[in-house]
Amino acid sequence: MLREPTIEKLYAMRLRVLVSTWLEQDKSPDTLALPFDERLALLVEAEMLARENARLTKNLRDAKLRIAGACVEGIDFPRDRQLDKATVRQLATCRWVQEHQTVIVTGATGTGKTYLACALAHQACRKGHRVFYRRVPRLFDELRLARADGTYARVLARIAKADVLVLDDFAIAPLTEEARRDLLEILEDRYGLRATVITSQLKHDRWHDFLADPTVADAICDRVLNGAHKVALSGPSRRHPKETTAQD
Repeated sequence: MLREPTIEKLYAMRLRVLVSTWLEQDKSPDTLALPFDERLALLVEAEMLARENARLTKNLRDAKLRIAGACVEGIDFPRDRQLDKATVRQLATCRWVQEHQTVIVTGATGTGKTYLACALAHQACRKGHRVFYRRVPRLFDELRLARADGTYARVLARIAKADVLVLDDFAIAPLTEEARRDLLEILEDRYGLRATVITSQLKHDRWHDFLADPTVADAICDRVLNGAHKVALSGPSRRHPKETTAQD
């Protein structure tokens, strides 16, 4: 019988889900009654779905999103939030990722900036894109340490390779000259090549003044603001006293 050698070959090709589905089919008279091409289609579909799920799991694990459970289906649209459903639907297509664009989400603390950013990043992971998430203060700490231990170039390269970079809590504290240069390097590597999401309590029209150095500010704002999708959230804080994981 050719089954065992065939199964061994399928295992060698890393088609384990296909094999297990094949064996399960043998237990179902209804499935056995199907034409060969329909049974084969079911096997291929099972293997593909398993691989897509595994890829999503890996992408989400590597992304290290602050709100791991955030998703576009979980976004709500109360009137006082002024979040446009059509805008979210458009962003959920991830066309902005494919076209290497920037999404800027601003609003007061607690209005759901981080949740929205993580939901868009989660959607990008679903589409097969690689995501790198960092709170901006933490990122600059990592870069400072990387510069000290000689891994700075490697960290920058890793950030540059991510299909989507999420910079959360931008402009939450003053930047040092070194941090401004780091930010410019990161954005220069991504400009026109990769997509970026930035959240901030500070309105984007005040970023130039925040960056302080006119030359660096011109370079950063030119790369980030021109052509960006800008989402301004409003309304009261969405954090509940006993639910620290509410939409931030």
